[in-house]
Amino acid sequence: MHVWKYWRWETMPEHGLLRTIYRWRVRVTLIFVILAVVLAEPKLWTILAGVGLTVIGLLFRTWASGHLEKEKKLTTSGPYRYMRNPLYFGNLLIGLGIVIGCQSWWILGCAFVVFGIFYPAIILAEKKKMEELFPEEYAQYKRHVPLFFPSYFSTFPRQKLQFKGSFFKNNRESRAIIGSAIFWLILTAKLIF
Repeated sequence: MHVWKYWRWETMPEHGLLRTIYRWRVRVTLIFVILAVVLAEPKLWTILAGVGLTVIGLLFRTWASGHLEKEKKLTTSGPYRYMRNPLYFGNLLIGLGIVIGCQSWWILGCAFVVFGIFYPAIILAEKKKMEELFPEEYAQYKRHVPLFFPSYFSTFPRQKLQFKGSFFKNNRESRAIIGSAIFWLILTAKLIF
């Protein structure tokens, strides 16, 4: 099975709505962040709390991306030993940080839409992709590791693989760090001015 076809959407969901949701995932997140800046009513304490949650989310994403070799092998080391979607769990923490930092009911509602509609579809599409790429390995993996929320009591065998900076670089995780820093700088400027 040729990996490149996943990037051409040949194996993505054929149903219009699921496919549209998957394709729009990054754009919708960007719209959410722009709305957050516009609608935010931050206070100093909400920014500090939001930055704290964002940092924890970014640490999860960094840890995960340093173990992730996309579509070359099934990643089961690092945070993938405790949950199947640590990048998305990190996104949830970042999103909660944004909601707290903005102190806006509108942003809370937008977050429910993004994380309640888009992320289940994204996770389903990723699950299907892993089942096609690594059918036997993924079947065993999903029996032992929870889908989304981490479990410290994972029964999946421990891997000796270490965090690799080259994986972090190849996964371009620095974009999430830079984007988060820019967001919090803008929100802080909105508070000050």
